[in-house]
Amino acid sequence: MQKKNSKGLLIYGAAVVILLCFMFFSQNAFRSAERVSNAEFQNAAESGEIVKAEIVQSTAVPTGKIRFTVNGGSVKEVTVSDVVKTEEYLSDKNVPFLVSEVPTSGIFENVLLPVLLSVVLFMLLMSFMTRSSGGGSNAKMMDFGKSRARKASESDKKVTFADVAGLKEEKEDLESVVDFLKNPGKYTKVGARIPKGMLLVGPPGTGKTLLAKAVAGEAGVEFFSISGSDFVEMFVGVGASRVRDLFQTAKQNAPCIVFIDEIDAVARRRGTGMGGGHDEREQTLNQLLVEMDGFGVNEGIIVMAATNRVDILDPAILRPGRFDRKVMVGRPDVQGREEILRVHAKDKPLGDDVDLKQIAQTTAGFTGAELENLMNEAAIHAAKEERSFIRQQDIKEAFIMVGIGTEKKSRVVSEKEKRITAYHETGHAILFHVLPDMEPVYTISIIPTGPGAAGYTMPQPENDSMFNTRGKMLQHITVCLGGRVAEELVFDDITTGASQDIKQATATARAMVTKYGMSEKLGLVAYGDDSDEVFIGRDWGHTKNYSEQVSAAIDEEVQSIISECHQRARDLILEHRYVLEECTRQLLEKEKLNRQEFEAIFQQEAEAGTES
Repeated sequence: MQKKNSKGLLIYGAAVVILLCFMFFSQNAFRSAERVSNAEFQNAAESGEIVKAEIVQSTAVPTGKIRFTVNGGSVKEVTVSDVVKTEEYLSDKNVPFLVSEVPTSGIFENVLLPVLLSVVLFMLLMSFMTRSSGGGSNAKMMDFGKSRARKASESDKKVTFADVAGLKEEKEDLESVVDFLKNPGKYTKVGARIPKGMLLVGPPGTGKTLLAKAVAGEAGVEFFSISGSDFVEMFVGVGASRVRDLFQTAKQNAPCIVFIDEIDAVARRRGTGMGGGHDEREQTLNQLLVEMDGFGVNEGIIVMAATNRVDILDPAILRPGRFDRKVMVGRPDVQGREEILRVHAKDKPLGDDVDLKQIAQTTAGFTGAELENLMNEAAIHAAKEERSFIRQQDIKEAFIMVGIGTEKKSRVVSEKEKRITAYHETGHAILFHVLPDMEPVYTISIIPTGPGAAGYTMPQPENDSMFNTRGKMLQHITVCLGGRVAEELVFDDITTGASQDIKQATATARAMVTKYGMSEKLGLVAYGDDSDEVFIGRDWGHTKNYSEQVSAAIDEEVQSIISECHQRARDLILEHRYVLEECTRQLLEKEKLNRQEFEAIFQQEAEAGTES
């Protein structure tokens, strides 16, 4: 490709040079002579400096040009109004001269040659641009309406269900489709039809695209993949044309699978924008709806799509007959996380102390992509320390980096700020430890990790939770307020360090009141629409579905919950004042405490209380 581009560029450059040379020499034949005035010409003739002269004239007009050579060899040129008088003048001065006719240009030089050169130059330019784009149906400059779907390569087809870990039920749903493609007769004889579409729904990083690649590897049929954003273009009608071309290509290769990644880019709910109904995105969606289940017949074509925003998709594309089956791809449980860790650790040398089961237990809520990133960061950490294998400590360091961020140990922090941070983080840690539904503390640190983060307290989830209880949400609010309470007790002043904690506590309290019906005063009523609403068109002119009195009651109830949790946090920290002071002292000395060191301080407090 590089050689072809270089060759085309060379040809194009040569053509430009030839054209410029032609224009230069055809229009500037006398440019090498110095132009002088009539007075300078006469002075040279009177003084006898002119050695020879050439008179160039036209028989149609009396004017002409005199090119003469003076002593020293320099050539000069002058334009005269009467050639005949100039000839007589030169004869009188005994200057030898030669008379020649002005060369005339024919139709070839004046018309045909410029046109021919322009055509050749244009052809060379088009050839160069086509060659530089790489050729093929998708690479030509004007092929906007062609589909940009990519046929699965041999490397993609090597991915199978064996490479997908932690998604047992999801694989079973897709295996039935693969089996249908391989053995259609088994299903058609009982009246079953092949699903027209399958929608993979789940948070980012849970393995939706990997599942689609595994289907391509297992099915043994052609597999076309495309992103939803590849349909939409600035030119009206291009998206719909690409949809038609995609399905036309799929029909020619049936049976096959068409995979559309991030389908929400093209299949958003119609009628929610500020413009009319004829924008490019809606035309593309309309064509997609027709192709999936309209008047066209798409036998043997299965459409798979992936999205993490199913709530914004158009209802028409979600109905049976278009996407018959929705596969929920959620975050893996503890067993699934262990399987995923084993897949990503397969090519990495692990030390004897590495316990993948323990890592799976402490990474509750991690997706497959996050687990892969965790193992990769651990490998990078091991390589930086010049080791050829990964230790458990490398994974712990990676866990902090992935969960919190890179520690900025070089940042200069004053002793006063360190002391405030130590009390603040200890306040959080005490409440994590003493509240029954909270996770145990994994690490406490007063090392800055980013803008506004002077330290952190990282809990260690031990179990997967499917839902929250009212008591656990209240405990979460209490933990969020622990840092602010510690500052109030010790310094009799407060800082801005608790701003994010207060924001989280307020959001949780408001959700308890307005979404989950956990307020005794306001009852089992949901107030307000979905807070994740993203369409300005639907929100335009929207009013609340509750009165101003209810709004004031919501604010009052949220304030009441926050106040109760604040008082509970204050009472618990005062009860464990010894831990607050001792943990702060150790943090200022070591900058970081692990779970064992932190729980040892509680043990010391218990022993001191027993003795007293």
